[in-house]
Amino acid sequence: MTRKKKDTLRGLTEEERNWLERISRSQSDPAVHVIRSKEILAVAGGSDYTEAAHLAGMKSGDTVSRLVKRFNQEGLGAIQPKHGGGPVVKYSVSERDRVLREVRRQPDPEKDGTNTWSLTTLQKALRKAPDGLPKISTERIWMILQAAGFRWQKSRSWCETGQVERKRKAGVVTVVDPDATPKKN
Repeated sequence: MTRKKKDTLRGLTEEERNWLERISRSQSDPAVHVIRSKEILAVAGGSDYTEAAHLAGMKSGDTVSRLVKRFNQEGLGAIQPKHGGGPVVKYSVSERDRVLREVRRQPDPEKDGTNTWSLTTLQKALRKAPDGLPKISTERIWMILQAAGFRWQKSRSWCETGQVERKRKAGVVTVVDPDATPKKN
């Protein structure tokens, strides 16, 4: 005997139904999007949660129940998975931009005590700054820099990947690879 449904699926709008059907047939969307759209369409078609899970290739109707509850609250945003584990994101986009602005700034030997940034000197500069981040760790700075495409070079300096300085007759020119981000992914 099945339990009583706490949350029944609200009526789908025509636009939501079209999007869900398109995603459920997609070959290029992430698999989790396809599975979740199939589950919601199955429930909208009259299937119970367990049947909807089986139709989408899953086992448990409990996950479909949670998906329906989330879909009722968020709409199509419920198809996108939330943060699925690992450490909680500590710094927002603006704070990450603050770290990147600081690393791109040329350090002042008088003020910063160095000619090139290391993780510890960057950490000290960020902690001292009035708009800085007083509790940031070197590991967090390293993760932000790695995600932004910076790499630690043999010259003991941070360098943005996809960006290189070339000597030309007219002088030193910075060349940027427009495909650097797609190549990383």
